[in-house]
Amino acid sequence: MNVLLFVIGTEWIVVLVVAAIILLFGGSKLPQLAKALGQSKKAFKEGMDDADREDQLKSDARGSLSSVDDEALFEEARRRAQQVRADESKKIERS
Repeated sequence: MNVLLFVIGTEWIVVLVVAAIILLFGGSKLPQLAKALGQSKKAFKEGMDDADREDQLKSDARGSLSSVDDEALFEEARRRAQQVRADESKKIERS
């Protein structure tokens, strides 16, 4: 196999692969194939960017939570729990 690569040359291998693709898909399907490949590449890049943004948001959230005082966090949780209980009791009274 290695000998075949040296004898034929890399340029000819590329030409043969392109010729095989043209024979398999035909000339009319190549623009559609190229468009589909471009859309796939774009979707892949967008997915990678979304993943990077999510990782950045998670690391930012971890950093901001580590600077919060535990006591202040517990107090906020108590306040929100009281608010939820008050909202539920209002719903029950309306029923």
